[in-house]
Amino acid sequence: MGRIFVVVAAAVLGFAAHAQSWPSKPVRVVVPWPPGQATDIAARLVGQKLQEAFGQPFVMDNKPGAGGTIGTEIVVKSPNDGYTLLAFSSGPISIAPVVQKTSYDPLRDLAPVAITTVTSYALVTAPSFPARDARELVALLRANPDKYTFSSSGAGATTHLIVEAFNAAAGVKARHIPYKGSVPALTDVMNGQVSFTIETLASTVPHIRSGKLKAYGVSLARRSLALPELAPLAEAADLPGFDIGGWIGYAAPAGTPREVVARLAAEIAKALQSADLRERFVNIGLDAVSMTPEESIAFIRKDQARYAEIVRAANIKLAD
Repeated sequence: MGRIFVVVAAAVLGFAAHAQSWPSKPVRVVVPWPPGQATDIAARLVGQKLQEAFGQPFVMDNKPGAGGTIGTEIVVKSPNDGYTLLAFSSGPISIAPVVQKTSYDPLRDLAPVAITTVTSYALVTAPSFPARDARELVALLRANPDKYTFSSSGAGATTHLIVEAFNAAAGVKARHIPYKGSVPALTDVMNGQVSFTIETLASTVPHIRSGKLKAYGVSLARRSLALPELAPLAEAADLPGFDIGGWIGYAAPAGTPREVVARLAAEIAKALQSADLRERFVNIGLDAVSMTPEESIAFIRKDQARYAEIVRAANIKLAD
């Protein structure tokens, strides 16, 4: 019994010593999206603050593909020593596991550290679209079931599910036109080939500002700092309770020492108080938030359940 106690005590002390000395070398941050995408930019901004705080490089490693699931799988299979982290977001975490088979369970195989930003989505049409405001748009769609179309960046993508949630809340029917990415999806809305979509502020704000898109409201139930003049759809379209959007944060492989996760979470929370970081987030259509690991887990669990209900209600099925 004494020998077992000594072994266990040594292991505990070893973990504590590891956590105190961490990081003693560069930390790899896997970004499961291409450079320049919102998750990539947000992760780099936070990573720079972490590098300054810990005195070690936080090296971004872009591993895009399969809607973010490839990079996520890499982190899930990585050593849980604190030297591999994941820039995670709603697509591969809240949505992918409910629309397709994934090799990972986010809340079993990952240790969320912090959700750092949320992003609202804007309901947009071509400038020539006849509805003057969100209520008129909803009335027009309701009066003409399946006449109008909406685009998305792909079947089962966040945009697709958010529009399905909007359609259900508004009691309208429109035909889905999936694209391979948000750029072609928005291009065909701008030129009038597709009636409408609901896309990220990061993607839509430049076109709204230039007059190439007409905006009717944002998907979250509060105004976004990136476009404060645009009212929430819950208010603008008279859809009480409509409140949905995307998010970005940091996670580690499950089993990463709690002390390491706690140190990371504390430094991220501190970084998110800086005015320069919050301003840079706003400039790319993101609003800073600061969730603890426990709050992040609860948020993700709720987010997954919401998207699972959207998938079920819209009868969305993707090939394995």
